[in-house]
Amino acid sequence: MPNLKLNKPTESEMAILQILWEEGPSTVREVHEILSGTKESGYTTTLKLMQIMHDKGMLSRNDESKTHIYSTLIKKESVQKQVVGNMIKGLFKGSSAKLVMHALGNHRASSEEISEIKKYLDEMELTEMTKKKKNEKK
Repeated sequence: MPNLKLNKPTESEMAILQILWEEGPSTVREVHEILSGTKESGYTTTLKLMQIMHDKGMLSRNDESKTHIYSTLIKKESVQKQVVGNMIKGLFKGSSAKLVMHALGNHRASSEEISEIKKYLDEMELTEMTKKKKNEKK
């Protein structure tokens, strides 16, 4: 797996990664058609960007047939973790609570999302309590 610290995706690279994460292995034309629905850019720009991403180690390329098929080499969760970590350090002075409060203040969470958040917090609290009890026994 490539070193994400060296290969931090740009905004345009993130758009391509999102498509490949959702659609799976795809040709440049397939990626370009999806991209052109939200962003104006030429086919050759998409091609060049995907070639650069391949050179950076973000994408693999199967060139056994005439049309090359590209796949991601970077896991979505790894990129999310890196981006959020950088946001917490840079914008929120290391406070994940401030990030969450800001996100929830600017984006209306659905009932399902709020339930997921509560469940996650309960699990985190349980994990912390378990760790604390283990340390007390030592």
